[in-house]
Amino acid sequence: MARYREAVCRLCRRENTKLFLKGDRCITSKCALERRAYAPGQHGQRRSKVTEYGIQLREKQKTRRIYGVLERQFRKIFHNAERTKGITGEVFIQLLERRLDNAVYRLGFASNRIQGRQIVAHRHVMVNGRPVNIPSFVVKKGDVIEVAPKSKANKHFVSMMEKRANVAPPHWLSLTAGELKGQVIDDPKAADVGLPVREQLIVEFYSK
Repeated sequence: MARYREAVCRLCRRENTKLFLKGDRCITSKCALERRAYAPGQHGQRRSKVTEYGIQLREKQKTRRIYGVLERQFRKIFHNAERTKGITGEVFIQLLERRLDNAVYRLGFASNRIQGRQIVAHRHVMVNGRPVNIPSFVVKKGDVIEVAPKSKANKHFVSMMEKRANVAPPHWLSLTAGELKGQVIDDPKAADVGLPVREQLIVEFYSK
């Protein structure tokens, strides 16, 4: 399975936005963007004129990197959104939010989406009572997401629940922390991303 293997902090610097790819580290002084708030590389501090296409490209790249999706898969999700009834931009964000690795992160079982993808791939998660090891699996309203019984005693999940004790999941998910179980109760909205994502710019980018 192809995935990004380089330093993720350079992605935040390139987009000049905290993408929270390292979880709690991103809110401390160790965050790379706090120390070097400019793009990586020898030309990172150079100022250049930004075109309309450049603005759309950066919005697309930022959103893709938030969810940790490679270009080919990202484009496929967009085309699926185009074929689905509704406003393309809103449907697109819904499909990204409803990925299983993102839902695991939103429920607090992982500190970031990268870790969420690893947890799913290692078969620590069940959907409706069945183990699912596909991070791109799309959950739907009514689905129950829970940590597999054999993994519930794992110190990682115990620690995560302690850390997230006072953090509520987004409105589209419900959580029973004591049982390490959650449920999809609604459709996610663009505001649930938690970062300023302008999905209309992505629609315009792919519509050219």
